[in-house]
This record gives sequence, C-alpha cells and structure tokens, in this order.
Amino acid sequence: MSVSVEIPTALRRFTDGVAKLDCTATTLNELFTELEGRFPGMARHLRDASGQIRPFLNIYVNDEDIRFLGGEAYKFQQGDKVLLVPSIAGGCA
Repeated sequence: MSVSVEIPTALRRFTDGVAKLDCTATTLNELFTELEGRFPGMARHLRDASGQIRPFLNIYVNDEDIRFLGGEAYKFQQGDKVLLVPSIAGGCA
C-alpha cells in the first residue's frame, strides 16, 4: 500500500528539500515514525516529548482534516494523499 505525503515549504529544510514522498504507513503513528526515521530533524516538529501530535500541526487526508476522519485511529487507504500543515502565527505589531 502506498500513501503520498506532501511536505510544506516550512518543513522542507528538515527533508533536504523533498516536497513529496510515498510511504507505506497504515496509521498516522506509522507515518510519523517513517518520516522521523528518514528525516530525524523533523521529529520535534511532528510530536512533542510525550509522543503526542503537536497541537499546531494540522493533518489533512485527501483534503479532509484527519480529526474528522477518526484522528490518530484513522487507517490510511491505498492512494491517500496526506498533507502536513504547521500553523504559522504572526501578524502586525
């Protein structure tokens, strides 16, 4: 089974510029473990010290927020497209 993962520009500095890759993960935990194995510098941007998903990391599967698909319990399907979107704060001073 193959899942396509899109890496946003903000995280590509940890993937040596890789913008998209295919993974064989079936769960979000497996996906993060695979990404952390390939790109160790990315780990702290995906999960906190206790292993929980960072609160400001949004995850979409086929343009649907994973929270509405069952969250971490969601099982990826063949051909799913996963997009990782870190929230970026800022504004006018």
